[in-house]
Amino acid sequence: MPHTNMVSWTALISGYAQHGKTEQCFLLFSQMLSHYRPNDFTYTSVLSACDHLRGVQVHGLVSKTGFDSWSYVVNALIAMYWKNSRDSKCVEAWRVFSGSAGFHNLVTYNSMITGLGMYGQGDRAMTFFVTTMCRAGIEFDRTTIMSLVSSLVELNCCLQLHSVCFKTGLVEDVGVATALIKAYSSLGGELVDIYKLFEEIMSLNRDVVLWTTIMTAFSERDPEKALIFFNQMRGEELSPDCYVISILLKACANLVTERHALAVHSQVIKLGFLNVLVIQNALIHAYSRCGSIDKAEHVFNAMRLMDIVSWNSMLKAYALHGKAKESLNLFEQMDIKPDETTFVALLSSCSHAGFVKEGTKIFDTMYEKYEIAPQLDHYACMVDILGRAGHLSEAARIIRKMPMKPDYVVWSALLGACRKHGETKLADLASSKLKELDPNNSLGYVLISNIYCSANNFSEGGSLRKKMSRVGVRKEPGLSWTEVDHKVHEFASGGRKHPQIEAIRSNLDELLRKLRKMGYVPDTSLVLHDVEEEHKEEQLYHHSEKLAVVFSLMNTGNSRRFKGVIKIIKNIRICLDCHNFIRLVSELVEKEIVVRDSNRFHHFKEGSCSCNDYW
Repeated sequence: MPHTNMVSWTALISGYAQHGKTEQCFLLFSQMLSHYRPNDFTYTSVLSACDHLRGVQVHGLVSKTGFDSWSYVVNALIAMYWKNSRDSKCVEAWRVFSGSAGFHNLVTYNSMITGLGMYGQGDRAMTFFVTTMCRAGIEFDRTTIMSLVSSLVELNCCLQLHSVCFKTGLVEDVGVATALIKAYSSLGGELVDIYKLFEEIMSLNRDVVLWTTIMTAFSERDPEKALIFFNQMRGEELSPDCYVISILLKACANLVTERHALAVHSQVIKLGFLNVLVIQNALIHAYSRCGSIDKAEHVFNAMRLMDIVSWNSMLKAYALHGKAKESLNLFEQMDIKPDETTFVALLSSCSHAGFVKEGTKIFDTMYEKYEIAPQLDHYACMVDILGRAGHLSEAARIIRKMPMKPDYVVWSALLGACRKHGETKLADLASSKLKELDPNNSLGYVLISNIYCSANNFSEGGSLRKKMSRVGVRKEPGLSWTEVDHKVHEFASGGRKHPQIEAIRSNLDELLRKLRKMGYVPDTSLVLHDVEEEHKEEQLYHHSEKLAVVFSLMNTGNSRRFKGVIKIIKNIRICLDCHNFIRLVSELVEKEIVVRDSNRFHHFKEGSCSCNDYW
């Protein structure tokens, strides 16, 4: 290209850089050096496409030709080093920044803040913003704020930036407001505060990204509100994209029944997204979490193309519903290479079904056949598989031989196994480890206390509960939810806050009389206090899931005319007595009852449970 002028060379290099064609960009730059001396725009373009090695070479040429004091080039060097940094400290970017004092502009500071955010150093980015950028008298812009907000790791910093945005008027920018909502959500901010911020920008020209962000914030903690936001968005004549639909399905996965998932599924068909892979995967997840494993299977079997997420979603669905055989059979049909998540799903299935031999074989072949090194989740599953089956010494041996330090999940799996088999020595060890790892979590106290109480050692169990109270650790209250007439009802143990509690208790007493004739005997082994047996039984009768079941029966005609499935969600693990109670109720009233607890689904039908009483 001997007759091409400098502008043409630079334009071609810039075009290759913008399209990510690194090899062509660098080759063209090398050819250009035979004819022309690069300018600041040429350097900026080629640096945007450089890897670390080539970036260092270009940096050397920049210094030789005297362009290391040009702001555009300095900014490009900083961005290049952050993008290709070999460690989170990125000494080279800091060296360029420090060596170019006097040539900084707003873009320079924004590049440093963005770089720090890329490596999860939100605290350093905030410090840099306050102590370096602001003190230098540089006025920030929306890019500065959005980069800072996206890198935050503390809620207090988010509040501070929100205040800054409010004072400067930047909060009225849709992009800034969206970033703030996302930050509040990811940092565990109160939904009330998030919604208040959303309301503050009601007058703005809200886009799909903003609506998606607010729906995402509410999808897990208040899923019904997320669905309301979707309807409001449609009212503003905005068309949902695939990401909006996937967030809606995520919200549906946290609801009691599949009613909302079915409604969103119909929207998927109307919008023409039925064959979109990410939507199909989200449908599998939503239906399985709502208790409709058959609908999840239907979506999976109708898929034309599947990726690893598709296979893993179905494997996880089978694990969640206690279908270990189906999970193992599906694994045999996989036509793509499994990943780490695949084996977590398979091992979970084996754990729930007591498949010790199969689980051990899968664990052993992970690396041997697929070259996937077991991680913490896989070891936790193996501890659970062995522990549930009563092989506690083998489970403990797995923990001792792990190549990494056991985490909270591993120790809680061992403690759960100790609770099931009444093993106190190992339980004490596991409980102490849990308290070390998370002193404010009640699990380590509650499970070991239950172990002592089941062995009639109420003094030790009681003292553990008192210690737990003394150090300020609170047990998560047992809550259950059920949907009746399109309205979700919440129940706490005791049920005192529910407006129909008297009627519920009356119906419960009548139901208990019938169940006793069928052989129901309350299991009081885990009731804490050493009190009279009748008082222990009374405590068991008012567990939240029992109240939810009785309320559902009261409001479905309490007869065999209702052919639907009663569905209950519980926030913690279902207890042994409630499990036996609901199993017998399903036989008595001839209804299917599905309970989703913190671990899995239990499908009760005709006096038996899908877990085969192994959970």
